[in-house]
Amino acid sequence: MDIRPGLHPAAAAAIEPHLSQLADEIIAAIGDEVPVYAGPLQGPFGDGIRQGVVQALTRFLTGGELGADSGRINRGLGRGEYRAGRSLDALQAAYRVGARVAWRRVSRLAADAGVPVEGQHELAEAIFAYIDELSAESVEGFAQAQAAQAASLQRHREELLRLLTAEAPAPLQKLQDAALRADWRLAPRIAMIACSPDATARITRLLSGHAIHSADQLNGHICTAESGRLDQELAAAARRHHVAIGLGPTVAIAEANRSARWALLAMRSAEPGRLVQADQQLERLILGASPEIATALRRQALHPLDQETPASRRRLEGTLLAWLRHHGAQAAIAAELGIHPQTVRYRMGRLRELFGPDLDNPDKRFQLQLALHAAVEA
Repeated sequence: MDIRPGLHPAAAAAIEPHLSQLADEIIAAIGDEVPVYAGPLQGPFGDGIRQGVVQALTRFLTGGELGADSGRINRGLGRGEYRAGRSLDALQAAYRVGARVAWRRVSRLAADAGVPVEGQHELAEAIFAYIDELSAESVEGFAQAQAAQAASLQRHREELLRLLTAEAPAPLQKLQDAALRADWRLAPRIAMIACSPDATARITRLLSGHAIHSADQLNGHICTAESGRLDQELAAAARRHHVAIGLGPTVAIAEANRSARWALLAMRSAEPGRLVQADQQLERLILGASPEIATALRRQALHPLDQETPASRRRLEGTLLAWLRHHGAQAAIAAELGIHPQTVRYRMGRLRELFGPDLDNPDKRFQLQLALHAAVEA
């Protein structure tokens, strides 16, 4: 047979007849020295491992590259460790045991065959380098399985979130089945949160895995079953991002879809620095429910200000809103705006020139106040 380049011919000739026995020795040593494999190396699984060891030893002798079959076997070992719920520590230990047993046996065979010391050293280096290659393939398989499960779990969690936020509430059994696939505890009461998509990762991390989320399909909605830690962590996230809670802060499962819609409306009007709870900001929800209508309202009600400069318009809008809020009390208006009462009188005189009798019409005043709040939200 062809032999590995650099491998002494006498060493290869001496080792080849003993490959099957060497594989048995390696399997036995792994079972003895790596307790987690004492059971798994029996039966079909052990037979498969033995075939893999024989194949690896043969490839080592022939100098063949790690081909598709070898890669499949070793990556399969890595995937198997992940699916069994184990780390790679045991498998790496098994590789080390295999390398040691292989070297101990082949070094004797090489010495008996008259292989010079230099050739034996090269043989040792080749064995341990080859084992490193096999180990790296198993690490790759472990990582592939880990990534695949994470992607699958995220898909199932996004599906659960879609069911929770659907327009028509899903049947409880369907939700329970979806939660089981998503590996998520479906609590009787949950919190529905909406945030800017760039905040989903931070909030999910703050909630320590108790949340499910989807930043793309669902505008940053997050659902969590845990409410005890919400205030502190969400308040921290809200300092930098737009974050809002729906009804509650927690609601029954049947109310999750409505809570999610309200949270999304509240998030649109939230400002970084403050956590918003939707059912405590109903006026914001009304204004934010239809941005198109809110824009039309601003244009219609506040059109007398269209010819003002931007700075003048801001001053007059602020003064008018304070005047409506304080029912015309000049001292209160001046205190809120931090200006002199004479300035209030001057600005109100200008506003009366612009708006005329509308300022004395209750319906128009209500419309103006809504429009001014809408302008603030915009």
